Amino acid sequence: MKTRFTRALTLAAAGLLVSTSIASAQLRFWTTEEQPERLAKQEEMAKEFEAKTGTSVEVIPVTETELGTRATAAYAAGDLPDVIYLTLQYVLPWSEAGILDTEANNEVVNQLGKDTFAPAALSMADFDGEVAAVPSDGWTQMVLYRKDLFDEAGLEAPNTYANIVKAIEALHNPPEMYGFVAATKIDENFMSQVLEHVFLANGATPVAADGSVGFDKAKLVEALEFYKKLADASPPGDLYWKQSREVYFAGKAAMIIWSPFILDELAGLRDSAPPTINNDPTSGELASKTGVVTRLMGPSNPNGAAWGDIRYFGITNDADTDPAEEFVKFSLGEGYTSTLSIAPEGKFPVRHGTAENPDEFVKAWATLPVGVDRKKPLSELYDPAVITDIVSGLETANRWGVAEGQLAKASRIINSQVINRRVREFIDGERNADATADLINEEVSNIE
Repeated sequence: MKTRFTRALTLAAAGLLVSTSIASAQLRFWTTEEQPERLAKQEEMAKEFEAKTGTSVEVIPVTETELGTRATAAYAAGDLPDVIYLTLQYVLPWSEAGILDTEANNEVVNQLGKDTFAPAALSMADFDGEVAAVPSDGWTQMVLYRKDLFDEAGLEAPNTYANIVKAIEALHNPPEMYGFVAATKIDENFMSQVLEHVFLANGATPVAADGSVGFDKAKLVEALEFYKKLADASPPGDLYWKQSREVYFAGKAAMIIWSPFILDELAGLRDSAPPTINNDPTSGELASKTGVVTRLMGPSNPNGAAWGDIRYFGITNDADTDPAEEFVKFSLGEGYTSTLSIAPEGKFPVRHGTAENPDEFVKAWATLPVGVDRKKPLSELYDPAVITDIVSGLETANRWGVAEGQLAKASRIINSQVINRRVREFIDGERNADATADLINEEVSNIE
């Protein structure tokens, strides 16, 4: 009896010490969401957390382009913040460098429940079997399409290469209606993202886990030939996000690829980019006629893929670990709806709900207001099936080099714009797909 009693006292004392340390802790939190409105929401969340736990949180804005150099310098000085809101590109390099406390982050994911997160968000952060950072939110590129026209023509949703080609054949009737608006301006990052989305859909990636570089030629040729069909069904000229949006908003495009940041504009909530399909710039008519596909499938990749941008909370190796874990759990639990409300149109929930209520956060997110000059929740603007499609893209979100542990190498290939240039030449008829694939593989293999 004495032994049990002593053990109980010891455990109780340990619990008291932890709770006391949490209550008196002072955390520093770096965030790249530095716009004034978004910063204010995060500071409000910090106050809510302090009221709940006694732990104060200093919210420190950091410009996204400076995050890497700031973190490296802070690590060298032993002065990292407790928690960092970071982009996907840093998760694995910072894990290898020792900036992130992968054990603490993995523990938070396990406590929240791994099966409550989108699998792709977890796999992208896999580091030697641990989830190296805690997935917070993300978005995927989308194929937006005129669902009303598809329904009238008896067409299936454009979720495969084949379905998109069939839709182009049925709906392309320029200049009244273009089948697609492909990205063709080689010096725009928009073209790089659209191409990566299309190539990923067919399982075509330029890097392998062993560090070797080069696409599977058969998959690349299929992707190239498909992209040429998209370009042939597009308006003439050097096209990027601006023309893509304008042509679709005017009701003159059957399909485009865009990010979800178009969703509020599409519904007439932003005066600087109004739909022009009718005479009312605040009209939701086009939004009501639009369907969304996030997971696109090519003939060599039946599971498909979505180009995804995932953000994470990372507890660092300099952190006051216990209160830092509690702060992240709060941000992904009780405070998760507030986390998503910072910018709902670009923060899809990567944690769908809890074990008790599996869809809790998806449902809450759909009710959050989006827009600039006017605000409405997505659930009032889009059909429930569209909301489901938007979120489900995160199940297969991907990026070149992530699964292979070669994201940095893939980024250098993308930034070189070699692929953009050679694809544009192919589109313009300078060489065939076979020769273009060979040239792309030759040139990407020379990128250091």
